[in-house]
Amino acid sequence: MVNSVHDPLSQRYRFVGSSIAAAVYIFLLAPVVVTIPMAFGPTNALEFPPSTYSLDLFRIVFTSDSWLLPLYTSLKVAIFSTCAALFAGVPSAYWIARYEFLGKLLISGVLFSPLVIPTIVSGLGIYLYFAYIRIGGTTLSLVLGHVMVTLPYVIVMITAGVQKLDRNLEFGAELMGANPIRMFFTVVIPQLVPSLISAAFFAFLLSFDEVIISWFLAGSDTVTLPVRMYSALEWEVSPVIAAVSALLTALSLLGCIVTISLRKSSGEEVS
Repeated sequence: MVNSVHDPLSQRYRFVGSSIAAAVYIFLLAPVVVTIPMAFGPTNALEFPPSTYSLDLFRIVFTSDSWLLPLYTSLKVAIFSTCAALFAGVPSAYWIARYEFLGKLLISGVLFSPLVIPTIVSGLGIYLYFAYIRIGGTTLSLVLGHVMVTLPYVIVMITAGVQKLDRNLEFGAELMGANPIRMFFTVVIPQLVPSLISAAFFAFLLSFDEVIISWFLAGSDTVTLPVRMYSALEWEVSPVIAAVSALLTALSLLGCIVTISLRKSSGEEVS
């Protein structure tokens, strides 16, 4: 009797929840649906739907120095910051996940603080600090700034991967005479390969798309692609922006597909 009363209500609530979720997804995807067709439009105006279709906008992106140089800078900064974030984040995540030590909560709070501090506040603080030590406007400043943004996400993803590992394998390696460093590189790292690749893709995409930190730290010779796009929107309305946006969307989609595939192959649940 109870089930017969509550089943229609639960179905109604489920329908309402699904409808709201679908509406939110449509609202979020609407800009993508509009931008991608415009990327294949004419070169003289932004049109939706385009009056003609061509690849001229993409040809401009890959032949114009005004877009190629920021693209190269973004790729360079993203690669360096991803490597630095992995280099610092993997041992930090393992240490946090496996050991208890004095000041663990404080250190974890400092490492994760960029997740809760507004990005514009962090960008201003980094800009003032780097200007004081005279490295502002350089590639090094961009890399360090992006590491601050990507490091917490790397630590979260690697910590989740470490917690799923069989600790008995680590104990066994240590009992067989392996020192902690050798055990870490021969036992832990091979098991973390899916998490490492996922964290690397995520960190790369975060760095490549970062605009606020880059806006504060970019110099005349170190303009990144998102900063170039923002400047183009501020001073002009170039149709090339649509092509660049489509490329960034495709890159993000590729990263998501690779990450989901790795999680499935490693036996993790995909939410």
